[in-house]
Amino acid sequence: MNASGDTDALLSIKDFVRWGASEFARCGLVFGHGTDNPLDESLQLVLHALHLRHDLPPAYADARLTGSERTAVLDLLDRRIETRQPAPYLIGEAQFCGLPFFVDERVLIPRSPIAELIEAGFEPWISVPPARVLDLCTGSACIAIAAAFALPQAQVDAADIDAGALKVARSNIRRHGMDGRVRAVKSDLFDKLGRRPYDLIVSNPPYVPTAEWQALAREYQHEPRLALNGGDDGMELVERILNDSPRHLSEGGTLICEIGGSRAEFEARFVDLPAYWPEFERGGDGVFVIGREELVDWLERR
Repeated sequence: MNASGDTDALLSIKDFVRWGASEFARCGLVFGHGTDNPLDESLQLVLHALHLRHDLPPAYADARLTGSERTAVLDLLDRRIETRQPAPYLIGEAQFCGLPFFVDERVLIPRSPIAELIEAGFEPWISVPPARVLDLCTGSACIAIAAAFALPQAQVDAADIDAGALKVARSNIRRHGMDGRVRAVKSDLFDKLGRRPYDLIVSNPPYVPTAEWQALAREYQHEPRLALNGGDDGMELVERILNDSPRHLSEGGTLICEIGGSRAEFEARFVDLPAYWPEFERGGDGVFVIGREELVDWLERR
């Protein structure tokens, strides 16, 4: 993108937001990491470059930029086009459950519809507030930390196999003052978690089939392969979670797991699994809920 010449006429915040959105659309950028359209993505980046909050009063949209501000805004918009990095990586932050989380290319950008379940305190899917919660494949620890806020009586373990992801997770745990309630653990799923059971297990594991992962847009290729690629049919880790969860769930415990757009692969591999599929008001799908007892019965019949 040429950040001069045709940008000379741009004066105000709204000028740069509109122009950035037009350039994003012209260049065929792909969205889905906190925004779903070029206008919202441009607004996010312009406000970040200007050190302004996302809830800037509309009256300030006509404010004119200084020379240094113009340079900062154009440089950031240019990076979005040239690198195809999603906006949260460029600004180093993503929102989840109304909370800010540090993110970089060591972790998946938070966007799970599980956020709606967390904000509802997981009702009606759990009947008793859980004392111990596990977030498997935690990444940035956004689910673990948001769950700790929503369930103030719970201790939460945030498990991940990747050391880089755990560094990001621990930085977010410190950021939100959750050191005493959220514990980051290096573990290949359940391997290093011991035998004490959890009342609730929540997981957003890699579930994208390999062929689909290879065909993803460049924006998604910036995210760690380990967090997306779930093997030939996307279900490799999901199967391990289903098989091993009963040994790590307390009596009456609940498993909540996201499989996104891979529901067809899920139902083909796990025939007649008696899971519930919540509906989400803000969009998203592919999250199943199953109680420990139902899961045990299904595994015995399998």
